[in-house]
Amino acid sequence: MKALFIGGTGTISSAITRQLLEQGCELYLLNRGNRNGALPAGVKIIQADINDEARVAELVDQHQFDVVADFIAFEPAQLERDYRLFNGRTKQFIFISSASAYQTPLSDYRITEGTPLSNPYWEYSRNKIACEDYLIKQYRENGFPITIVRPSHTYDERSVPLGVHGRKGSWQVVKRMLENKPVIIHGDGTSLWTMTHNSDFAKGFIGLMGNIHAIGESVHITSDETVTWNQIYESIAGALGVPLQAVHVSSEFLAGCSKEDYRGGLLGDKANSVVFDNSKLKRLVPEFVATTRLDQGIKQTIQHILAHPELQREDEEFDIWCDKVIGALNVALATVNE
Repeated sequence: MKALFIGGTGTISSAITRQLLEQGCELYLLNRGNRNGALPAGVKIIQADINDEARVAELVDQHQFDVVADFIAFEPAQLERDYRLFNGRTKQFIFISSASAYQTPLSDYRITEGTPLSNPYWEYSRNKIACEDYLIKQYRENGFPITIVRPSHTYDERSVPLGVHGRKGSWQVVKRMLENKPVIIHGDGTSLWTMTHNSDFAKGFIGLMGNIHAIGESVHITSDETVTWNQIYESIAGALGVPLQAVHVSSEFLAGCSKEDYRGGLLGDKANSVVFDNSKLKRLVPEFVATTRLDQGIKQTIQHILAHPELQREDEEFDIWCDKVIGALNVALATVNE
């Protein structure tokens, strides 16, 4: 198989890249070359900015691909560019959308690919929906061979998966745990969530590549494991060997007192209970099974981050904000109980 990934070094795509090369795929990555240092041997680089359409057109002019996948498209204009570049040049075009595009709030917590797409809380999700609409139109009217993939919360060894964190990632929450400080969990921590290790996601994604039954289809790829946010944070604390000091804060309050996009990331996503039905994926890829249990995956991630100081990006602004939020709650409790 000859494949081209636009991107190829992110959380999701890096695991797919590794597994494809192990399977002998002829894999090209089209990117600017900023994060290619850790790529495994065998990958072929087409170094360019995908937004430089004329240059990219020159570089791919002599290529025909079995699969082209865009991991970094977020707006319809970017898919219009991809269509111009790759229509007639690939047997399958895979767009990485998002499970956050599904109906929010849900009318049924069990999500299938037939669940309506609607998210009034998050522009990111609405843009992904618009991207899907554009591609479906090209498939229906022009025969463009699309497959739409919807990941949910996918993680790797470089960052601990969380509900509430700052601009610089998850390390500051880990640091607070190590320092025996309280950490914020949105809501009461009992809503249901699904996290998927990127190595498991890759197995499902690769099974869709070159799959004639996936053309024209939309498919989400997630683990079948469902956990609460309390369990997620307990797993992190357990991997660190420290007790969890949790402070539960309503998602609406967090969205109202932060400059972070918690309206989108929480109210439009993580504050809602979700359980994914992966029956469609398993029909298309019968061998798919997610094998990395959440507590095991988090333990691996914690070990990796603790061994790599460059991943420990401190976020003083977020740390101060956490203390302010927790302090405000304590003041409110004291006032009510006077």
